[in-house]
Amino acid sequence: MKVFGVIGWKNSGKTGLMERLVVEFSGRGISVSTVKHAHHRFDVDQPGKDSYRHRQAGAKEVLLSSKTRWALMHEARGEDEPSLGELLAKLDPVDLVLVEGFKRGGHSKLEVHRRATGARLIAAEDDSVLGLASDQQFDDLSIPSFDLDDTSAIANFILTSVGLVQVPAPAAINGLSEPLANDCFALPEGVDWVPVDDALGLLRARIKTCVGREAIPVDGALGRLLALDVVALRSNPPGANSAVDGFGFAHSATGAGKQIMPLAKGRSAAGNPFDGELPLGQAVRVLTGALLPKGVDTVVLQEVVNQEDGQISFNGPVKKGANARVAGEDISAGDVSLRTGQLINSPELALLSATGCCQVDVFQRLRVGVLSTGDELVSADGTASVAQTFDANRPMLLGLMEQWGYLPVDLGHVGDDRDALRDCLDVAACKTDVILTTGGASAGEEDHMAALMQETKAAFTWRIAIKPGRPMAMGIWQGTPIFGLPGNPVAAFVCTLIFARPAMSVLAGGAWLFPQGFQVPADFEKRKKPGRREYLRARLNDAGRVEVFASEGSGRISGLSWADGLVELADGACEIRPGDLVRYIPYSSFNI
Repeated sequence: MKVFGVIGWKNSGKTGLMERLVVEFSGRGISVSTVKHAHHRFDVDQPGKDSYRHRQAGAKEVLLSSKTRWALMHEARGEDEPSLGELLAKLDPVDLVLVEGFKRGGHSKLEVHRRATGARLIAAEDDSVLGLASDQQFDDLSIPSFDLDDTSAIANFILTSVGLVQVPAPAAINGLSEPLANDCFALPEGVDWVPVDDALGLLRARIKTCVGREAIPVDGALGRLLALDVVALRSNPPGANSAVDGFGFAHSATGAGKQIMPLAKGRSAAGNPFDGELPLGQAVRVLTGALLPKGVDTVVLQEVVNQEDGQISFNGPVKKGANARVAGEDISAGDVSLRTGQLINSPELALLSATGCCQVDVFQRLRVGVLSTGDELVSADGTASVAQTFDANRPMLLGLMEQWGYLPVDLGHVGDDRDALRDCLDVAACKTDVILTTGGASAGEEDHMAALMQETKAAFTWRIAIKPGRPMAMGIWQGTPIFGLPGNPVAAFVCTLIFARPAMSVLAGGAWLFPQGFQVPADFEKRKKPGRREYLRARLNDAGRVEVFASEGSGRISGLSWADGLVELADGACEIRPGDLVRYIPYSSFNI
């Protein structure tokens, strides 16, 4: 059984690293147990629990058991604290035991260090520290140093240090997954038509984060995705305080019936705490948000108190802790406040600020290139013959990318010229993280997008059982993911929402996104044949029912603006009558 320690000062992030290492090792087939050296005042039991009552009654050991787990509590009355070796002897055999804490032990260790704590390096004083995981660089250290977030590299170092056989882990570049393989979008052999759910499943299994990360101030982090867990640097609230305007005292000085207490001089207000400790049996004036003075654990509302002649009176009993907020009752310093991949909106800004975080590590914004193809398209700022069409796709998709928090890159328009298209994609691959193209994704004579990508083995055409839409070309162009969307604006819009949006979220460092739908009574009739998933432009009416656009024609762009969502009809046959429940997905579920 191999043993390796993780140490560090308070708020360094060692618990978060321990958690990630357990996931990493378990994923590699390595059995892991952990030992945690808790703070001296920490107790594994809680007053009021049956086990607590057993111990208070004098039981030497209490064994708790359920179908979920069992735990043995041993009373160390007068005994020395057990050594790490004694504790390890109590564990069942595993491949590796990770030990958090026990700084003074002689076992091999990794130090976790976070710049914001300002703590000195333990490694400079302890030869048993073999490596350092930090969010800053130290050039004068003689031991290996790792990026605190590079869990895979740290895991490899630990396995090598303890002499365990390494189990290969996914390759990583700057802490990110290796680039997508050129054939990652290849369909299984023999597959032609792909149901929507199967296509989404295949896509989800093959997409990885493709962007780097950067540290930015919290006040500029709105709309960004966290690239590292955030640890609270300060508890919220930082100290015990009053939830109301009233009078504070020690609960132990009260009882049933009428209570009379002398009122101490002074008061405790928000930002101006009471000076000193409140004597037992006295009360003090406290205002909302004020720190509770030492000796105060309960507050009574001013509305139920009579105050005269330097004393207060009220009716008891009062519940202990009434109207008092406990320090850290929301979140404690050292806890993970937000996880990697979390989108930072205004509530997250509040939490980060309240817990003392002024800088966060976020993923760089996903650069999304948008390219229109086809001889028939012209820019809407010019003139067009009846044989030409104003380009609606590019403004629509560029707008979507901006709404979703990505960096839209306008790649312009390319006609039906295969060489020009190739040159444009070459340039786009160098300055974007993902490319969206519209038009030419089918198998016709002038469908140069699909033909070029098949010719260069850069993409694979997916014939998806969806309406509107169907042919989509997905692949990798010189290392950059590319989505070849249909040229029809309605189909391009729907395919972007259903397929490109969740995939781009993962590419950007976030989670795979599932749109939230609702069962709503239909205000329309529809008979559908089996074979394809259908998405109808729809909106809710004043009666709380969902109606659909008068025409299902995918060229009717006005229906996109008329609608406020989509009705999703399953792959099988169905006959919808007014009043039947249908799945309605509002545009807001797609963050538009």
